[in-house]
Amino acid sequence: MSTYDYNIEGSDLQMVEVSLKPGQGLCAEAGAMIYMENGITMSTGTGGGLFSGFKRMLGGGGFFLTTFTNEAGNNNAKIGFAAPYPGKVIPIELSEHGGQLMAHKDSFLCASSDTKVEIAFTKKFTAGLFGGDGFILQRLTGNNLAFVHAGGTLIKKELKAGEVLRVDTGCLAGFEASVQYEIMFVKGVSNILFGGEGLFFIKLTGPGKIYLQSMPFAKLAHHIAMTIPSSK
Repeated sequence: MSTYDYNIEGSDLQMVEVSLKPGQGLCAEAGAMIYMENGITMSTGTGGGLFSGFKRMLGGGGFFLTTFTNEAGNNNAKIGFAAPYPGKVIPIELSEHGGQLMAHKDSFLCASSDTKVEIAFTKKFTAGLFGGDGFILQRLTGNNLAFVHAGGTLIKKELKAGEVLRVDTGCLAGFEASVQYEIMFVKGVSNILFGGEGLFFIKLTGPGKIYLQSMPFAKLAHHIAMTIPSSK
């Protein structure tokens, strides 16, 4: 069980407030923090050297991670984090997921300071080049608490051994490392031209838990852009 005390606020525009005990810390992507109490210090770094920073940047994340540590002596201090678009905040005890979670590149919010955050590539490099938004994943490794964000409505599923689910690449928020994944090309010319579902989906094979999001940021941005009148 986690040693972190936290509270998730809101319904559709959620944030998480974490009460850090003396000496406790959290790492987060740049811009996720919205407030912090006195006694909390910030330290910005690559989280494991220049190569780690470059790998995260290739995956759509930030080159730097910021670590927030409570150095207020004997007092607890609170800090708040929020995602930049509507959705749900998901608390993940990594120790209950085999010490590892694969997350969509836009999903990571914050985690205990000892959590390793790195990009995860698919086995096929060509899938990485052409697999759409969902192929680029981040691997969260550790034995403590992490928070990820799902856009829109959160859908939780647990696949049995050998059970298969095909998912729109952008709608995958995260899954356990025990789940096998593969980027697949949509078959059929009419499906490609008129289906409106994109060129790729991700094939997930159990066993393991998966987290889906009904409105990923890329889809939200696309629909907003379509409503903006042309300046021509």
